Amino acid sequence: MYLHIGQNTTIRSDSIIGIFDLDHASSSKITRTFLTGEEGKHHIINVCDDIPRSFIVCKENGQTRIYLTQISSSTLLRRAAVS
Repeated sequence: MYLHIGQNTTIRSDSIIGIFDLDHASSSKITRTFLTGEEGKHHIINVCDDIPRSFIVCKENGQTRIYLTQISSSTLLRRAAVS
């Protein structure tokens, strides 16, 4: 199955490791360090025009990818549960 994450972007549901609320998760120093490291490796993909509300960590073809989206984590979780 696939999950629509905004801006005509879909990802495979079985590649998802986690869906996180950006406001709550980014308050942790560990999460900020992780996101900064992944940004330096060019593993972050921004799929929003506005301020991102959540991020999705995926493992695709052996590489970690982080998608920033303006869709809330609760909406993404509901969509993932339906698919």
